[in-house]
Amino acid sequence: MSIDKPAQEGCPTQTEWLTDHLGLTYRVEQTLMQTQSPYQHIDVLQTPAFGRLFRLDGCLMTSEADEWFYHENLALLPAISHPAPRRALVIGGGDGGSARQLLKDPRLESLVVCELDVQVVEMAKTYLPRVHQGAFDDPRLQLQIADGLAYVAQSQDPVDLLVLDLTDPQGVAEPLYQPAFFADCARLLGEQGVLSLHLGSPQWHPQRISRLVSDLRQQFAIVRLILVPIALYGGLWAMACASQRTDPKAISSAEVERRLRERGITGLHYYNGDTHVAALALPNFVRRLLPPERPA
Repeated sequence: MSIDKPAQEGCPTQTEWLTDHLGLTYRVEQTLMQTQSPYQHIDVLQTPAFGRLFRLDGCLMTSEADEWFYHENLALLPAISHPAPRRALVIGGGDGGSARQLLKDPRLESLVVCELDVQVVEMAKTYLPRVHQGAFDDPRLQLQIADGLAYVAQSQDPVDLLVLDLTDPQGVAEPLYQPAFFADCARLLGEQGVLSLHLGSPQWHPQRISRLVSDLRQQFAIVRLILVPIALYGGLWAMACASQRTDPKAISSAEVERRLRERGITGLHYYNGDTHVAALALPNFVRRLLPPERPA
């Protein structure tokens, strides 16, 4: 492994610091777009390793090369766990990646994408067609430019799937990682509905994961951690599924494959029956992060 490899001429490097002592460094060929919206700084970079990648306030969000590690697991693992999802809601998700995955199920009747920042959606439509792949043009998708916190609190429309495709729990997103918001999510989901969200790195953000799982267990009877390798985020990454009755661990690899075939979901790069089961298997150091489960 080279420690001090020089930058290629005309191809400088940038680093996102994952902690105070660890960063992800990548080469940048070109800045394709940058703007300051009312909420955040948005830019799109062309890179040799990740293709086009999208950042908010300097933090890496998604890329052409590896978005499917994140979006397939965040959206499809809960969707396949649910026996028959018909209505879905994505909070955030302005790049369209989660919407694209959910809309692969032809039986999904409606999908609302509630994104705070219209400029993120405009950026994605122009620069990230390989991520959304036309999802915004699907007639089942309704785009709401609104504050997700207020939207969920005021909504009276039940959903089967609620995907929180958000930035990290800081800044404008921080209230959407709090117990009061999780309670509003639980109200919309009812008994069988499934919530999914990303939590952080179990290696670099252990206290965050312990807190969020504890907060989720105050509102949901079943909370399952999902582990996925995501290079853009620096390695092993944790997500969660939460529900009152729908348990992702209750279905086998064979049942996942059957549901994928039955729903006509194809063209996946990561998710399948075996990865569904594997993503829910937790190493010991992650098990030790989790608070006790809520009594039945």
